Amino acid sequence: QVQLVESGGGLQQAGDSVRLSCAASGRTFSSCVMGWFRQAPGKEREFVAGISRGGFTTRYADSVKGRFTISRDNAKNTVYLRMNSLKPEDTAVYYCAANQRINQVFITKENFDYWGQGTQVTVSS
Repeated sequence: QVQLVESGGGLQQAGDSVRLSCAASGRTFSSCVMGWFRQAPGKEREFVAGISRGGFTTRYADSVKGRFTISRDNAKNTVYLRMNSLKPEDTAVYYCAANQRINQVFITKENFDYWGQGTQVTVSS
């Protein structure tokens, strides 16, 4: 079992930067592929970024490529999402997710087993 707690959201201005954090409980964090997803009102939850167990492989949605960076610190059981050049369309609840089964960075939510409660990011223009 992995428990995930996100933090770092809030109200931002367009062009701002913010870093989200996701702290994981338990001793199995380093064996988890981690991902960030987001869900805007009335929309499906969508993949944002993912990172392999050792941090060597990352994947990004096209909409955030070049602006967002995912990273992890296995010693701190934490995964981060650095968000630069924020846009109003980045407004959403951001969720952290974990997959323990396979060391592959999937982009579909069905491949993730554990989810955090989410943190709201609102970007005003």
